[in-house]
Amino acid sequence: MMKTPVRAALALAVLCGALSAGPAAAGGGGAETDASTWTHRAETSYRSLQQHLYQGTEQHGLYLEKTPRMQEENEHSYIWPLREAAAATVDLAELPEAGAHYKQDAAERFSTLRLYFNPRDGRPGYDSYLPAPLGQGGDVFYDDNAVVGLTFLDQYRSTGDELHLRRAAETFDVVGRGWDDDPAKPCPGGMHWVDSPDNYMRAANVTGLSAQLAAELYAIEGDERYLASAEKWYEWNWSCLRRSPGLYDNSRDDDGTVNETLWTYNSGAMIGTATTLYSATGDRTYLDRAVEDAAGSLAYWKQGERLHDQPAIFNAFYFDNLRILDEVRPDPDYRTTAAAYAERTWKENRTPADGLFRFQPSGGGDHAPEAQAETLHQSAMIQIFAGLAADPS
Repeated sequence: MMKTPVRAALALAVLCGALSAGPAAAGGGGAETDASTWTHRAETSYRSLQQHLYQGTEQHGLYLEKTPRMQEENEHSYIWPLREAAAATVDLAELPEAGAHYKQDAAERFSTLRLYFNPRDGRPGYDSYLPAPLGQGGDVFYDDNAVVGLTFLDQYRSTGDELHLRRAAETFDVVGRGWDDDPAKPCPGGMHWVDSPDNYMRAANVTGLSAQLAAELYAIEGDERYLASAEKWYEWNWSCLRRSPGLYDNSRDDDGTVNETLWTYNSGAMIGTATTLYSATGDRTYLDRAVEDAAGSLAYWKQGERLHDQPAIFNAFYFDNLRILDEVRPDPDYRTTAAAYAERTWKENRTPADGLFRFQPSGGGDHAPEAQAETLHQSAMIQIFAGLAADPS
């Protein structure tokens, strides 16, 4: 099963429970940074991404996984980092004043994303790595495909181009294959992590993110099949993996074993899905659940170093979904938490010499000045800064 090196490390950490909560106090505080400063930080971080990790149009608009690239590493990044670079570029293109400068770059990202699509023998999907002739291909990870679909929807809302809506619908069909319909398994249902006979777990990330994709498609198109899937997938996470308000266990194995590792993006996906379902259906139950999950997750993640130690990309998902809820039910704590994290990470994890963010092998935690910088987490910080710039409330 092919994975990114980061994903392999995270998978190992999930299995071993390696990223447990830390004890120290969270950073942040002080006066609110203004929108122009967040914009500057987003643009500055993007320039560093493009200078050090972008491989240029002559390389099909692809990115390195990490810099400096080691000889044994692939020539280009896996799809997950590219997806995050695309999401970061769309976020920049949406900024009120600076956005026009990034629209062409955003369009290029989606042409490049399509290079990972493999129409293979009736089971199409976005491969984890580039198919031939540019690469050796890889497995179809359903969480990868779910987030690619969500990014297509972001670009559709930004541009109105129906092609992006069609491709988001296409990824919905891909992730739908991941639903486990074996009634004999403990807590039947849930989404497989990867399209492989070796898959043994039904995971919170793919189930929640796929539910979010379905909910957003329903909100745009009103197709009842999207609503049915969104509700079914959301309810499985809620019923089978919800430990307490806002906290979702990582996965449930086919034998019923529960992996209890917690990640911020699983909190976020459920908050965003519930908020979107409320906005699309008017069912107040979903809003109440979103608010309860936001309060419960913030109470947990703000303790000690928990937020700081989470992978930066997972925090980008979390803050983005808190913004979705904030648009419907405002709460200043959502923005304050994101801003405190962003302020601390700018000051402590950024290497001024090249403008790149460096973290521990987990993708979070304290600055690791000798570490390779990664497209994945550089893009995460751009997303977080751009989100704060676009919402200067």
